[in-house]
Amino acid sequence: MTIRLARLRNRHRGQRCVLVANGPSLQRMDLRPLRDAWTIGLNKIHLGMAAFGFHPRYFVAINARVLQQSAEDIRALDSVKLLGRHALAAGLQEDALTHIVDTDIDTRFSTDLTQGMHEGWTVTYAALQVAYHLGFAEVVIIGLDHRYEMQGAPNEARRMQGPDTNHFSPDYFGHGQTWDNPDLARSEESYRVARAAFEADGRRIIDATFGGACTVFERAHPREVLGP
Repeated sequence: MTIRLARLRNRHRGQRCVLVANGPSLQRMDLRPLRDAWTIGLNKIHLGMAAFGFHPRYFVAINARVLQQSAEDIRALDSVKLLGRHALAAGLQEDALTHIVDTDIDTRFSTDLTQGMHEGWTVTYAALQVAYHLGFAEVVIIGLDHRYEMQGAPNEARRMQGPDTNHFSPDYFGHGQTWDNPDLARSEESYRVARAAFEADGRRIIDATFGGACTVFERAHPREVLGP
């Protein structure tokens, strides 16, 4: 496992990638230009690929519920997949495209996935560690809306009532599915750690989310970094 992860390290040294999070703002963007870009998709991105017109080159998922609910779709993805340890319980195994990464570690931000990665209360944070390991010098984030309609406490498991309005698809955590409430405070703490790690190595994270509410990263309008 670690030998295969080591072969991915710095594969894209100095290049740029687009990290596609799963907020509803994706519905307001033309994502077809991403067909020719290095992209990292997250969690249930498969629900939007046909409509969005692109296929992520890399894919990251760490949440146990997401992995259980989408195991078959994840298995079918023709992407290089980097999955957290809960993938094994979901019946997902390593193969030519799939890497299982240890996420039960104390290191706050991992620059080397052979040593594992920190979950950081959000898959976006895990994906930033993946991007760093791959060597990307600039990461443009889209779909990081960073706002949710929810009831209950952060990290509490809740059963969805009605369509999902927090993600790009109403079926993402559709009616009757269980999801874990987001923890925005801890997510922001993780994002600050990620920004510091990137900038300490002369790299950049740019948040180009359309109307996003996160204030941690350098901001840009999508057209400024992705084109018209």
